[in-house]
Amino acid sequence: MFLGTHTPRLDDKGRLILPAKFREQLEAGVIVTRGQERCLYVFPVDEFSRIAGQLRQAPVTSKQARDYLRVFLSGASDEAVDKQGRVTIPAMLRTYAGLNRDCAVIGAGERIEIWDLAAWESYLSEQEQAFAEQAEEVVPGLF
Repeated sequence: MFLGTHTPRLDDKGRLILPAKFREQLEAGVIVTRGQERCLYVFPVDEFSRIAGQLRQAPVTSKQARDYLRVFLSGASDEAVDKQGRVTIPAMLRTYAGLNRDCAVIGAGERIEIWDLAAWESYLSEQEQAFAEQAEEVVPGLF
């Protein structure tokens, strides 16, 4: 499980150093793709395969399913994590997520999300009150 918030920087070649505590789970490679709210999703290869299997169950007759699959899969890029723990973020995905230099890498359970740091801080600020108010509705009986 991926947890926490980290703030690495993109280098001039579009590479990002992933947190050391994430690297062992990512040794086999990663899939980087578009996420919601203009962030990037980073999946270990086996987790992406599991998700792709679920996506294949979506009815091809559903326009909503086709649209989602097109956006999600057309942006997917198979990447390797190098010995220094860096992953290259393709230019198209950097543009999609508005990544410049300062980034936020957050653990989101079974995936990692990469955000432009300012966008992440803005999103988090906007969501904090709703987070405080929704716990009972989203996960009944949790607290």
